[in-house]
Formats: sequence, structure tokens, C-alpha cells
Amino acid sequence: MRLLLVEDDVLVASGVKLGLSDAGYAVDWVGSAERALEVSQSESFDIAVIDIGLPRMDGLALTQALRQSGHAMPVLILTARDALKDRVQGLDNGADDYMVKPFELPELLARLRALLRRSQAATSAVLKFGPLELDTALRSASICQAGASRQALELGPREWAVLEYLLLQAPKPSNKDKLLHALTGWDKEITPNAVEVYISRLRAKLEPFGIALKAIRGFGYRLEWAASN
Repeated sequence: MRLLLVEDDVLVASGVKLGLSDAGYAVDWVGSAERALEVSQSESFDIAVIDIGLPRMDGLALTQALRQSGHAMPVLILTARDALKDRVQGLDNGADDYMVKPFELPELLARLRALLRRSQAATSAVLKFGPLELDTALRSASICQAGASRQALELGPREWAVLEYLLLQAPKPSNKDKLLHALTGWDKEITPNAVEVYISRLRAKLEPFGIALKAIRGFGYRLEWAASN
């Protein structure tokens, strides 16, 4: 999942970015609301984490501007302000959740997972498709054949990112460009062909269990389960 982090404190931003990256997010960090608005016009993000106390335009105004420009991605506000009126104002400006500093990384990660599930109409941290299960909280995957015991599915970090995105979209197809964005931020070089590499690896792991990754010409890929046909 590609995440936009908007935070002007370099130390805070570095720590949060490291924690989110370790959790599998492709994180792009900017230090101002103005820069966030600029990149949001040319880049696609799955979720945003925005600090309120930004210079010049604050995080509340940024959130409102993003909503007014048509961005529907979930937004989580970070702030040192804990007054009720500030929380209410943040939510009224279009934020989906609100965390007061200082905070613990595990709670931030849990809230982000909940927001992503809500945005994709998923109801559980465990994503299921046929015999496949992906636990987004524990970051574990498992799969089973009929009449067999469930077994762990070993996935590399980018295989995980692609499969998680496909599962969140299933049964709808996933756009190839958005899959590419889920793999990396703008500070890492990766080619469009990389998606095909990870799709190929996932096919080799999933097809023996009856799960296919169908290519949709000119668009992307869709998960299909043989037993559902």
C-alpha cells in the first residue's frame, strides 16, 4: 500500500517512515501541505497520514483541500492537540481518524489497517479468497487444498504487497499502475515490468491450489478461484 506522510518535523517523520516501511508500506514523505497538494495531483496514494501543525497551511486545511479536489483516500490526522474541538474540526474537515501525539506505532498501524479495510469494504484483518488467507495484522499468509491441513505461504515483501492489494480489490480487477504504486514510493527505482515478475511468482505459488491470476489486457489482473467458476 502506498502512503503519503505529511510531517514537517524531520525526526518524527524519519521514525514514522521507518516504522511504516518496516510494516510493508511504500511511504512517500513531504514536509508541507503545499508540497502534499502538488504531489497529490500527479501521484496516486492509498492512504495519507497528516500532521496538523504544518507551517503556513496546517493539516486541517490540507485535508479539506484534498477532499475539495476530489481525493477519497483515507486520511489519518496526527496532532499534539487533544482538545475535543480540535478532534471534531479534524473529522469535519474530512479526516477519517485522529491520533494524539505521542503515540505507539502498533496502534498507528492498527488504525491504518482499519481505515484501509473500511475504504475497501473489508470487515476483518484477515483477508480471504477461496483457500487463501492473509492476516494483515500478523502479516502471515496460509493456504490449503480440499481435505488437507492449512499450510503457511511464504511471501517476499513485494509479493505480499501485490497479493494484499489484489485481495482488497477482489473479486474486482486491480489496475496495473496502482499495483506498481503499492510496491514502491518515488524514492525507489522500479520498472512497470516488476509487477509482472511478482505476478509470475505469485502464480507459481497459488495455481497449485486452484487460484488463478488472470491478466486483463490493457488494465491489470484479477484473482479467480477455480471452485467459484
